[in-house]
Amino acid sequence: MLKIQNLNVYYGVIQALHDVSLEVREGEIVTLIGSNGAGKSTTLMTLSGIVPTQSGRIEFCGSDLRDVSAHARVGLGLVQSPEGRRVFASLTVDENLDLGAYTRKDKAQIRADWDEVYEMFPRLKERRNQAAGTLSGGEQQMLAIGRALMSKPKLLLLDEPSLGIAPLLVKEIFQDLKKIRARGVTILLVEQNAHMALEIADRAYVLETGRVILEGDAKEIAANPRVKEAYLGA
Repeated sequence: MLKIQNLNVYYGVIQALHDVSLEVREGEIVTLIGSNGAGKSTTLMTLSGIVPTQSGRIEFCGSDLRDVSAHARVGLGLVQSPEGRRVFASLTVDENLDLGAYTRKDKAQIRADWDEVYEMFPRLKERRNQAAGTLSGGEQQMLAIGRALMSKPKLLLLDEPSLGIAPLLVKEIFQDLKKIRARGVTILLVEQNAHMALEIADRAYVLETGRVILEGDAKEIAANPRVKEAYLGA
């Protein structure tokens, strides 16, 4: 579904990604793990078209994304739920979900997807008329994911869903990611909680200073002594 080859990205004169190559197959959960500043979020923002590429190739469902704008990528099914949630704080839960579907015209299916989001996140349904800014951090994360799902993603780019959230809600959200995959959405997950990420992922890539240093089956990556020492506290 997604293939990145030799991706190089700069912020001014600082190189953030060095020849990054990775792939995501349809139906997978693939995770990127690494420390702060490793280039994980930059990778997702580059895929979304928010950060430009210096060189390299991004293919999504067989199409070259080089000259495709950020909003057009959403229309193709490449959708990001950003780090920090970034809900529209003054708008209600309902209104935030409406904005997730702004590229779509299929009203009947939008209604069905809306119902599915509320079925998956019943906390949101209870608060549907509440301003998003008054929700807890975990509830805002659910809303950010739900809003992304309203865009009808083929591939969901999910950036740090556990950040700043109570442990009990983190477990709930990671269980929800399995449900999302079961409904046919492929997931590329950036997550600092390597334990949780590797537990639900099929495959994993480890980034250090903008370079892929390890890749493979998630269980094999979790058993790697280098990964255990650096990211799993072993």
